Amino acid sequence: MISAGDFRKGLTFEKDGDVYEVIDFQHVKPGKGAAFVRAKIRSVLSGGIKDTTFNPSEKFEKATIQTKEMQYLYNDGALYYFMDNETYEQIPLEGDIVKEAMNFIRENDNATINFYQGKPFNVSAANFVELEVTFTEPGVKGDTSSGGTKPATVETGFKLNVPLFVNIGDVIRIDTRDGEYMSRV
Repeated sequence: MISAGDFRKGLTFEKDGDVYEVIDFQHVKPGKGAAFVRAKIRSVLSGGIKDTTFNPSEKFEKATIQTKEMQYLYNDGALYYFMDNETYEQIPLEGDIVKEAMNFIRENDNATINFYQGKPFNVSAANFVELEVTFTEPGVKGDTSSGGTKPATVETGFKLNVPLFVNIGDVIRIDTRDGEYMSRV
């Protein structure tokens, strides 16, 4: 059992016959009245997101989530295919499950897939990835590492802001949690 006062990002729990993942939470202690927990939760099974409040002492059953490291193979337009590295079994996943992670995953890259009762519900890339810049405006002589930023596109099609000294063909490190440029490799 887990109480609402123990909520953290990524925690999964069962409530009213559904499984929810905590996306964001905030402990609120108003001047008057009792403290409460305001949380944004996502249904693991349906994908719906809702904002709710909980009494910090409310108890919920912790959901058991299996995690597997799988290799991304290809997509055929509608489905994305991943292969289990141990059993070599391939599973197709719909675009809405993998949408965010595909900004950072190339073919043959590994991804972490979360399952609840054998049903995949979340795909995530490694925290840091190294991708090649495929398009950006050319730098201008005199640009320094402490200067401004410019838009760039990496090989997966993801767009982000990079320092002015980054050029086409450079490999850069990206933090996948917030999509920010980290460094040039």
